[in-house]
Amino acid sequence: MGDLRVAVAVVGAGLTGTATAWALARRGISVALLEAYTIGHANGSSHGSSRIVRRAYPDPFYLRLTGQANEAWARASEDTGVPLVRWTGAVDHGATRDPAGLAERFTAEGLACSLLTAGEAAERWPGMRFAGPVLYHPESGYLNADAAVHAFARRAAGLGTTVLENTRVTAITPVPSGALVRTGDGPAVAADTVVVAAGPWLPELGAVVPAPLPPLTVTQQQVFHFPFRDPSTAWPTSIHMGEVQVYALPSGSDGGARPAYKVAQHDGGVPTTATTRDRRIDPASRDLIVRYVRDFLPGLEPEPVAAASCLYTSTPDEDFVLDRVGPVVLASPCSGHGAKFAAIIGEMTAALALGDAAPEPRFSLGRF
Repeated sequence: MGDLRVAVAVVGAGLTGTATAWALARRGISVALLEAYTIGHANGSSHGSSRIVRRAYPDPFYLRLTGQANEAWARASEDTGVPLVRWTGAVDHGATRDPAGLAERFTAEGLACSLLTAGEAAERWPGMRFAGPVLYHPESGYLNADAAVHAFARRAAGLGTTVLENTRVTAITPVPSGALVRTGDGPAVAADTVVVAAGPWLPELGAVVPAPLPPLTVTQQQVFHFPFRDPSTAWPTSIHMGEVQVYALPSGSDGGARPAYKVAQHDGGVPTTATTRDRRIDPASRDLIVRYVRDFLPGLEPEPVAAASCLYTSTPDEDFVLDRVGPVVLASPCSGHGAKFAAIIGEMTAALALGDAAPEPRFSLGRF
């Protein structure tokens, strides 16, 4: 049954899907990785050269998971031969961020951090301004998501994974031996287990996936890249939670040839779907971020040199989805903070697909 027989079929080749294929292939498991577009496309939530990697979570569960994630990124970089994370340190500030509380949490976990005044932080990083106390922690930086997707897929293929690009899945049907994955123009794939890592397309797959889908909201966000006034500037990543939630980090290649800093609003996205997004840059969002740069990041030129849209796929509680229903594993590490966890989520998803681990209760479908 099926034109191709594997142990695990992975649907979706973004960060989660490629990391899962990589983790499985490293264990000698036969895998088919199916992608509706080409590897590294910009139609989902896994593209770009700059995603925050940080440890500053008030929730001890995520604080500890970030440590596991950093260890997994080290394994991934060593195994693929590609340096995937650049370490810069991070600052957290703002009225609703509670830097002092975060510092207490870091200290309780035995993690390095410094609690600075706004003046001390501004002196340490000229060109940045701060609202009240500032937490600095060194175990932070940014991930090159584009490089990670390609590195995971390339390494998985080198270990025997069948990579099927431009292959859209039309049905996943449970059968006695597992599940049969049917595609539009490609082969049918028979697998013991099917991992669905479809990102923002997951809410639209009710007729395809034989499992209850979690409640998910897809929003279109905007990101902006501002050149440094002084190209030699080296800033940490930044989280500022005040009247709006703003994150910022080095742009990587997304900001162009000149060194730049990526600045974006975390909240305030526009509801959409993966198929109906318009990629329009909202002028109001642009104006808000430009004002923010003028007020808090005067070391940047105040006009963006590049802008792009991206998609968040969010659960009501902002926890991830990673659970199994029969032969189907749903993997949606989402809600605008999942990229930093991709390497460890890939390993967790692989273990769940093989029956080597139980679902993490925080990520279960049963909570909805």
